Formats: sequence, C-alpha cells, structure tokens
Amino acid sequence: WIFLQEWRVIDILTYNDLLEIGENERDRMEFVLDAINEHKSSELYKTAYDAELYYKHQNPTIMRFQKWVYNMYGQKVPDIWSPNNKIASNWYNYFTTQAVSYLLGNGVTLKKESNKDKLGKDFDKKVQDVATHAKNGGVAFGFWNLDHLECFDLTEFVPIYDEDDGGLKAGIRFWQIDDSKPLRATLYELDGYTDYIKRKDEDVDILHNKRAYTQIVRKNDIEGETILDGAPPAGFPIVPLWNTNRQSDLVGNRGTIDAYDLMVSGLINNVSDGEFIYWILKNCGGMDSVDDAKFIEQLKLTRVAHADGDDGASVEAHNVTVEFEATAEALDRLTNQLYTDFMALKVQDVSAGSVTATQIQAAYEPINQKTDQFEYQVTEFINGILSLAGIEDEPPYTRSLMSNQSEMLEMVLQAAEYLDDEYVTTKILTLLGDADKAQEVLKRKDAEAADRYKQQESELEELRNQQINESEGE
Repeated sequence: WIFLQEWRVIDILTYNDLLEIGENERDRMEFVLDAINEHKSSELYKTAYDAELYYKHQNPTIMRFQKWVYNMYGQKVPDIWSPNNKIASNWYNYFTTQAVSYLLGNGVTLKKESNKDKLGKDFDKKVQDVATHAKNGGVAFGFWNLDHLECFDLTEFVPIYDEDDGGLKAGIRFWQIDDSKPLRATLYELDGYTDYIKRKDEDVDILHNKRAYTQIVRKNDIEGETILDGAPPAGFPIVPLWNTNRQSDLVGNRGTIDAYDLMVSGLINNVSDGEFIYWILKNCGGMDSVDDAKFIEQLKLTRVAHADGDDGASVEAHNVTVEFEATAEALDRLTNQLYTDFMALKVQDVSAGSVTATQIQAAYEPINQKTDQFEYQVTEFINGILSLAGIEDEPPYTRSLMSNQSEMLEMVLQAAEYLDDEYVTTKILTLLGDADKAQEVLKRKDAEAADRYKQQESELEELRNQQINESEGE
C-alpha cells in the first residue's frame, strides 16, 4: 500500500487503520478528513476527474494550453495576438457511451421477472451510471440503499480496503458545493454510517451519530418517532464495479485524443492566420507603427494603396497558404487509431446496404471481445447487489446489435423446425429490437394456444354428442 508518486511516499489509509482508532470520535473525524485529502491528491482521483471532463466534452489538456512568444527583450509572455481556438472532440464520450450501451442498453433482465421489481424502478439507469463511471475512473460503486441502488463515483467516494483480503470494508462519500461552503462527508462501515461536517475555519464535527442501515421505527402521537433497533445488512452495502484492467479507459488513449484535438485546433488557427493579407512596403523605412496602422485603416476604408512607382515606394500583397492535405491525412490516421485502441464499432463499416451478415459480424468482433471482458465485471457487481437484496437470480444480457435483418431473419426461420417456439420468438424479437417484449408475446401465444385447444375440445364434444344422438335415433 505504499506508492511512490511525484517523488513523495504516500501512506494510503486502510480499514485496518480505522479499526486501530477504535471508537475515539476525535481520531475518527481526523481519519475521515485525512482520507479525503489523500484521496484527492492521488493519481487515481486525478485521472478520474479528468476522465469526467473528457466525458462531458471538455478536453482539460487543450483548455489548459497556453501559447507563448518571446518579446524583443527575450521575455516569455502569453501570445495574445495569434488565434488560439481550443476545439475539443467528443471521441471519449462516444466510445464510452457505445461500450456501456452495447452491453446494458436493453436493460438488465433477470430469469424471474418478479425479482426485477424488487430492485427499484430506476435500477437499469443506475447500473448504466455505475458502469459509465467505472469506465471513467477505473472503478465505481453501487450503494444498495434498502430498496434501491445509488451510484458513487471515484471523484466523490473514498474506498477503504482491508489490508488482509483486499476487500472493500468501509468508504467515505464527500461533497462540497463551493470552497466557501461546508464540507459534508458520510463514513460507511459494516454496522452503519455516520455523517460529518466541516465548516469554514472550523474543525470537523459530527452532524449525525452512527445509524444502522436498516432501522425499526415506532411512531405514535405521544412519543413521536422512536428508533427501536437497527438490523445490519447481509454484507457491506457498497459494491465496487471494476473496469477492465482496473483502470480508466482514458489511460493509454489520452495522448491520441489530445493529438487529434490539438491538430484540429491548430488547423483552424492556421486558417484564421491565413485569412490575413501580409503587406510589404518597399522604400518606406521612414514609417513608424502609427503610420503602418493608418495605412491599413485607409486601405480597408478605400481599398486603394498609393505608391510612387519606379525606385520610389511600392506596395505588395501576400497571402499565406495553409496545407490541408497533410493535416487531413494525419487526422484520418488518428481517427482509425482511436477506433482500434478503444476496440470500438465503426458504424460506417456496417451501415451500407450491401454489407453481408458475415461482414457485420467481423466488424463487431473487437467490441465483442472488449465487452466480454467488461461483462464479467458487471455480472460480479450485479450478483453482489442481488445478494444484498436477498435475491437469487442471475443476469442475462441482450446486446444492441446492428445487422442485416432480412438475412438474419431468414436464417432463424430456416432453422425454426429444429428449435423450440420460445427460442425462435425471442430471437426474432431481439433482431427487431423488441427483446424486452419477448415474455409478453410468449404469454399471448400461450393464451391463444389455450383458446384454440378449448375451441377444439368444444368442437369435438359437440361432434361426439351429435354422433350419440344419431345412434340413439337409429
């Protein structure tokens, strides 16, 4: 747990350190504040913070970039004269959203439909939120709050791990609206949670004493509300969702995104520079800066420049040509590099009408491999939440695929005689983008089959009665 970072040795606070403190509240408050400060100074936090900016279409690298020039005295000063457009691409958001939506875009389905209702109405959205923040920070956290899921990202949550088994045994969620406002923090432990507050120029103080996650409350008109007891959860109610390789998707890809954004910004700046016409005045050494400015002002006003000709004063106009071809080729290469490094699906490769199912499947292979790895982490996370909720089930996934639908439907229908009705119906609805309606359609089909069976039984009964009547008549 000792890391060398920026030539400093940082001692990461662990769950074992928290246990050593015991119940001394003053030491626990200092522990909370120290843990927050050390977390915010860590590289993990800084990477997560920047990744969130990239995800919000803000490139912190180019936003912090400043052009410099040297004046006549050799001093380095900010360049306030040349164009300095800062254009941020949305590549990171695009690739992150695609990766999360590809796996979880159709929601989380469980084998028992009734179990899904126990997880809260917005469970699918919360799982997507946790997955997105895990992509950004390398890890994110889901808090099972009695009957619904909440998302904690790494920029607001300090994980506290056990030195012995590496498990998450405690954590601190913190937030502060502004430096002038109080710092709020909640320490989550196995047996409950405690709220803290640090006001400006004051020490940390307890806002609410430790409370159990699940409380038994009695209410009446005389005593009001009384907490009788607290029940501990089935385990620590905060479950981590790790990204692949336990690191942010920004790691290793930041340089390529920055290169792309800087090149696009440089191209636009060069175009802006190229819009100017540079004038060369010959035999006009007696003109100073004020005369030059008057010359340009008069030129813009009348579009006429006076010159003596022959060996006297003369005026020449020059334009700057911007090289687009080399920049455009470099941008194309960077684009392909981004798709390759992020193992993303290039929609242009599968959107043509003549693309076959085989070609589509080949285009999906990189993102399938990437998603297979991430799916293991998501499944482990969801299983942890299901365990806390007391649900025994497992999550299957329906990935969002583009396909040559007519070709795929034809293949399914050709194989239908060898497959059961439920599989064929579910597969066809998945191809049509209605996988969530499979159970509803199957129930209707069962009801229709039952009605047909009853109708056939009724007709047979009527036929038997008719035959009996005819036999009795004879």
